[in-house]
Parts: sequence; structure tokens; C-alpha cells
Amino acid sequence: MYELRLLCPEARIEAVSEALDALDALSVSVEDADAQTEAEQALFGEPGLPPPKEGWRRSRVLALFANEAAAGEAGRLLQAQDFFEGCELSEVAAVPDQDWVRLTQSQFAPVEITPEFWIVPTWHEPPAQARQVIRLDPGLAFGTGTHPTTRMCLGWIAAHPPQGQRVLDYGCGSGILAIGAALYGASAVDAVDIDPAAVQSTLANATANRVGAVVHAALPVAAQGEYQTVLANILAIPLKVLAPLLCTHVEPGGSLVLAGILERQAEELKAAYAPWVALEVSDTQDGWILMTATRAARRETPSSRE
Repeated sequence: MYELRLLCPEARIEAVSEALDALDALSVSVEDADAQTEAEQALFGEPGLPPPKEGWRRSRVLALFANEAAAGEAGRLLQAQDFFEGCELSEVAAVPDQDWVRLTQSQFAPVEITPEFWIVPTWHEPPAQARQVIRLDPGLAFGTGTHPTTRMCLGWIAAHPPQGQRVLDYGCGSGILAIGAALYGASAVDAVDIDPAAVQSTLANATANRVGAVVHAALPVAAQGEYQTVLANILAIPLKVLAPLLCTHVEPGGSLVLAGILERQAEELKAAYAPWVALEVSDTQDGWILMTATRAARRETPSSRE
């Protein structure tokens, strides 16, 4: 394997990336060339949506080719194009053979939610101080515990154990929140997702974590009635659309926990949910926020007290 390494300004990223794809690059990635310096530029985007920008002010573009000749030819062809103006070819370098499975595994270390609550890949031993452990390997469904939205939701569960509660995990992905709720005492968890692969992933992960009897994974139609806790770690836009449905599923006095929201979207979500609950920001990490609310209890009437 050989890697073609380029430096490009933000305005050239899209054209250069498309050209590399056309030149049969095996993969193309874009990094901040100023990462870990004072000029580093943070870009925040929502999972599952296109990136907010194509690249950084100074981007490093890395293209992988099967052999040195293909990488070198791609570099020469790019340099002859008008759209390459302002770009720079850094080098063509050999990529050493590696144990890619082991390398991938090394990138996923145990994740601390609280000092006693950890997410631990199966190839790691749990830390000595861990009292609650979710065993979860990276897979196709969203939710490995490394993303701030997942960590904040699990932190909320640990701080508000749903002991004996009926819980709904709407948009369950890998099932990580449903498993967390079960480990913290939920009596029944309905984990629903529009993606059948996520449903299967949740079932497998729940069984692996020995909470298969508590976690019931299915398509969204399976969510029925009211729950004492409703969790939804999705995206801001679908959360707004789902406001009436999710609030209907929260029983009076119950908790609503929403994530997948950027800080700048807080007021939009508050407005969308205002007819039913008063959302507040409960936590924030790396530009993402956790929003929670308690549904008002039903008012007693004279007839209800008789």
C-alpha cells in the first residue's frame, strides 16, 4: 500500500477528493493540517449528516493506493489540473503492513462513564474499580460509548437509576442506553429503532450483557403506552419532529432525556417541546448537550380523590 499525501486549502478539498476517487484511490481522508497547534480549528457535525464543511483552512488529504506507481501517477495528474492551484504534493509514502484487526481494536479502549461505570470492549479487562460494566464492541449500529451524546445519556442513567421502572429507548442503535438502564435496575426496557440491523444488534448486545430478559428490541411500533423514563439519542431534526410522540410516551411525573443536540440547537428544541414539557440543558460535552425534562403530574380532581 502507498499513501499520496497532499496539503490543500479548504476551497480545493471537494474537487481534489472527487478527482482522487476518479483516479481509483482505495480511500481518501481529510485531516486538519494544524491539529494540536494553536491554529487548530474544531468542526462539529451531527452523526449521520454531511459534515458542516468539506475541510479546514489548511487540510491534509491522504489517499491510499494499491502500489507506488498508481500513487505517483495520481499525484502527477493532479498537479496538471487548474483546480490544484494552492495545493501542494507532500510525498508518496509506503504504508507498512499491519495487523488491521489488532490496530482497530487498539483504537477502542475502555470508556469511563463514572468512576464505577465503564464500557469495556470484549478484548479488554474491566478496570478494578468498575462496578457496572457494559461489554460492547464497535459495530454497524451507532452507539459505542465514545461519542459525547452517549456518554452523557449513560451518565444521566447512572445518576438517576431507573430502579423498577419501565423505560423506552427510542432510536436504540447498538442498545447501549437500554443495556445501561437495565443494569441500573429497570424492570423492562423497550428498545426501538427504524433500522432492523440496530434491532438485531441490540438483541445480541443485551444477551451478551445478560439483560436479554429485560431488554425487548423491536421496530418503533412496539413502543406502547407510558414509560417512567424515555431516552432518545438521535439527532436534533428528528427529535423536533418526534416531540408529540415522545412526550405522549412519558407518564406524568416521568423523565424525558434527549441527546444528539448541538449547543446552538438548544432553543429550537425548547420551543418544539414547550407545549408538553419544559426542556433544560442538563449536561454539555465537546459542543453537544443533554436536555431533560419532567412531565407534569396529573392534577387531582375532587372525583379522582373519592
